[in-house]
Amino acid sequence: MNGRRAAACLDGIARVVRLGWPDRGVTLGGEMAVRSSISETRGHALSSWRTALHWICVGLVILLVAKASPIAQGWPQFLGPSRDGSYSGTPLATSWVGGSPPLLWSRTVGAGFAGPAVVGDRVLLFHRVGGHEVLEALAAETGEVLWRYEYLTSYRDDFGFDEGPRSVPVIADGRVFTFGAQGQLHAVDLETGLGIWNHDTHDRYQVRKGFFGAAGAPLVEHGRVIANVGGRRGGIVAFDATTGEELWIATTDEASYSSPVGATFGGRRHALVFTRTGLVGLDSASGEVIFQKRWRSRLGASVNAATPLVAGDQVFISSSYGTGAALLRVDGRRLVEVWTGDDSMTNHYATAVIHDGVLYGYHGRQEYSPSLRAVDFDTGSVRWSEDRFGAGTITLAGDRLVILRETGELVIAEASSEGFAPLAQVGILSGVVRAYPALADGRLYARSTDRLVAIDLR
Repeated sequence: MNGRRAAACLDGIARVVRLGWPDRGVTLGGEMAVRSSISETRGHALSSWRTALHWICVGLVILLVAKASPIAQGWPQFLGPSRDGSYSGTPLATSWVGGSPPLLWSRTVGAGFAGPAVVGDRVLLFHRVGGHEVLEALAAETGEVLWRYEYLTSYRDDFGFDEGPRSVPVIADGRVFTFGAQGQLHAVDLETGLGIWNHDTHDRYQVRKGFFGAAGAPLVEHGRVIANVGGRRGGIVAFDATTGEELWIATTDEASYSSPVGATFGGRRHALVFTRTGLVGLDSASGEVIFQKRWRSRLGASVNAATPLVAGDQVFISSSYGTGAALLRVDGRRLVEVWTGDDSMTNHYATAVIHDGVLYGYHGRQEYSPSLRAVDFDTGSVRWSEDRFGAGTITLAGDRLVILRETGELVIAEASSEGFAPLAQVGILSGVVRAYPALADGRLYARSTDRLVAIDLR
C-alpha cells in the first residue's frame, strides 16, 4: 500500500474510533454516554452507525484497491509504476554542494541492458555473470546483496553486442518476473529469492531468434503475466502469475523490443502490444484481439522498440527506420488516425514522455546522434529541437525532464514547450549507458555496461 492509501485508510479507521461503537455509546475516554431518552438514543445510534459504517466501507475499499493494485509503488517495472516514464515522488534538486549529487553507493555489474527496478528497500538487478543470467536483490541504502537467483544461459549476440538480458524485472504481488535474452521467463519470490515457476518460451512457442534477443518487459497485472513472445505457436501469451499456467494465446506476430502496456478504454481493460508487425489491442482477460494497426518498416533490418504511450483515449506509437510516428484514437474496436508522419518524432529505442500536451523524446536513430525534441501531442508539430543531441533515455519528474545520455551525463531540464532549458548537468557514469534508470524516493539508480550507481537527487 502506498503512503496516500495508507493515510486515507488510517484516517477512515480513526474516524470510526472517534465516533465510538454506537450500540455501546463508548467514547474515546471509555465513558458511557448518557442519553436522556429512548428516541434520542435510537436516533443518535442510527446516525452514528451510518457514519461509522460509511468510514469502515471507505477503509475497506481502500484496502481492497491497494491489494488489487498490480504494481507496487517505487519503480517496480520498466518506465515506472504506470509504465509511462513518469515519476511523482520526492522533489528533485537541481544544484548540489560541490557541484555533484551525493553518490550513495556503486558496484560492478555483469553484462546486459536491463535497467534496475525498485520497491521499498530493495533494488532488483538482472544481469549476466559468466554463463548465468542472474537476478539479485540489493539493499537500496547500501547496495548489499540480499539474495541471488540464477540459471544457465547460452545466448550469443549475432552482432557482437552485449550478451546479457535486456528486459527490466517486473515486481508485483510479492514476486519478481524476469524475461531473459533467450526468452526464459521466470517468477521469483521477492522476499526469499526462491524460484516459483519458469518457462523456456522460445522452445515452447517456436520463436525464431531475433536480432538482439528477447527484450520486452512483460506486462503484469490482475494476476496475469502478458509477454510478447513472438513465436509461431504463440505471438502474445498470458500466464497465471501464481502458477505459470498458460491462460491464452493471441496472434503469431514476431516479437519486438517494445514492452506491453495496460490501458482502459470504454470500461474495458486492454493490453497494448507493439509487436514487430504493429500495434495490437487485446482484452487482457481473454486475449481477444480488439484492434490492430500495422506499423512496420519496409526494411527487413528494422525493429519496433519504444513502448506505446497512452493519454485518455489516444495511443502514441513511434519507430525509426523510415516508419515514423502515429497518434491513434481508440473508438471501440477501431483505431482512428489523428496524425502520422516521419518528420516529428521517430523513436529508435527510447520511449517519449508527455507533459501538458507536449511530447518530449528522441528523433532519429541512435547511431546517427538523434535530436532531442518537443512535439505537440495533438498535431505532431515540432515545438523545438536540439539537433545531434545524442541518444539516451528520458523520464518525467513533475515539470522536469530527467535525461540520462548514453555518455553517462545526467541532465535535468524544464519540461518547457518554449525551448530546451537545462537546469543541471553532471556526469554520473562512464562507458556506454543504454539501460533505463529507476527513480524512486528521489534516488536515481542507473547502470552502464559495467557499473550500477545509486545517486541522491533529493
